[in-house]
Amino acid sequence: MKFNFYPVFLREMMIFANRLKKPGYIVATIMTPLIYLVTFGLGLGRRVEVDGSSYLLFLVPGICAMSAMTNSFSGIATSLAVGRLHFKSIEEILVSPVPYSAVALGEIAGGTVRGLFSSVFILLAALLMGSQLPVSPLFYISWLITAIMFAALGVVAGFKARSHEDTSVFSNFIIVPMSFFCGTFFPIDNVPDVIGVFLQSLPLTHSVICMRAGFEQQPVAIGHLLALAGFCLISILWAVVSIRQSLK
Repeated sequence: MKFNFYPVFLREMMIFANRLKKPGYIVATIMTPLIYLVTFGLGLGRRVEVDGSSYLLFLVPGICAMSAMTNSFSGIATSLAVGRLHFKSIEEILVSPVPYSAVALGEIAGGTVRGLFSSVFILLAALLMGSQLPVSPLFYISWLITAIMFAALGVVAGFKARSHEDTSVFSNFIIVPMSFFCGTFFPIDNVPDVIGVFLQSLPLTHSVICMRAGFEQQPVAIGHLLALAGFCLISILWAVVSIRQSLK
């Protein structure tokens, strides 16, 4: 496959660069997680403690994970859905002599950049609020895997969608619930066992656990890392299969 994915990735970066030129795009991208960070981080962060540390320090890695998830998914899913259904530009890529796996990797790389880009602003905002800069490689590795995983799911949604509204349905029923229930705002250890087992089956839960452990420079169970890597691999393979199936 070599670097066959690069033209696809470059196309996504050109689209992304054009959107960055629009006034308010960056603000719109980070507004929701930033509101959560400011509201809970400043409102409760200095008064509430979780496991001996301030709520702000507890909240930051979860918000970063949520931002990476949301923007990696929505940016690529919307771009693909619009390109497929309205402009028919994706068909031109699929009929070219580029392997489906290269198309998938190029789109995933584009979504990953979008997700990490928005999350950086959340981390910078947290620093201004008195947070710390994570130094553990575990945080950044988990952050990257999270963005890759949900960018791959964005590719799946973009190629599965039969209308532009379908991507919103996927987001409202899958992405938004994970934002709130996967340990972003509260420790999942406090939920009933049955619910806890269900939450452990969701990919963002493992992202938040690994990123929080890296942020606080604490050890993390190897099972969470393996689960995160496994979810990521499955998502990438699903993205390739979705591209193949879209031509049938």
